[in-house]
Amino acid sequence: MTAYAAVVLAGGAARRMGGRDKPAVPVHGRSMRDRVLAAVADAVPRVLVGPGGALPADVLVTREEPAGGGPVAAAAAGLALLHPGTTVVALLAADLPLLTRPAVGVLLDALAAESGPGASDGVCLLDDRGRRQPLCGVWRVPALRAALARVAARRSEAAGNAELTGNAELTGNAEGIGNAEVPGGASGTGGVRGAERGGGDRGGTALAGASMRELLSELTVRELAWSAAGPPPWFDCDTDSDVRRAEEWTR
Repeated sequence: MTAYAAVVLAGGAARRMGGRDKPAVPVHGRSMRDRVLAAVADAVPRVLVGPGGALPADVLVTREEPAGGGPVAAAAAGLALLHPGTTVVALLAADLPLLTRPAVGVLLDALAAESGPGASDGVCLLDDRGRRQPLCGVWRVPALRAALARVAARRSEAAGNAELTGNAELTGNAEGIGNAEVPGGASGTGGVRGAERGGGDRGGTALAGASMRELLSELTVRELAWSAAGPPPWFDCDTDSDVRRAEEWTR
């Protein structure tokens, strides 16, 4: 059996559900958050990124910086709590009420089946429209940490260059742009390597607002269509209608 950790992202705004604590919404008498945590009950550790609450004693709780900073910032916050030697993590949204341990096992097995230089950095499910569901996937932690560090460094560099450009004299003299200090304490490529080695740097505010698409562009991803019988584990609940549909599947 593959040893793995799990990071569950539970900090979304849930605007289409009136701003409720969406992961706490029950599906057939059990909150979506608890259902997702149960699907990874054998993960060590289990990390919840978002508001806490009544949780199993072994679940670690943290928040992204800043709170509400988006899934990439939340992923970085969750990974910051993993041991540096952790090799595989299930990265999951907290609104997947149909996720099961067998479905997680399919993802883990698919990732374990690949090895060598051409191996994928992660495996995620495709929904019924052929779209990637990266928050229903498993990932190689070193690759994910390195990708997060590159995104943070690139966004910090862009922010620094924009600030310098805004402060440059009208003559166009922007000497020193190449040596600008990168927000968050990372300087040049050395900061990226440092974040990759340490594994505990959340990326600060540099990752706030970053999209999953931006992160995925840094990774090689194997896409897996779900073909087993039963409810689709990738089904996420963004609306009350989705919750009702999930209720029907769980009866």
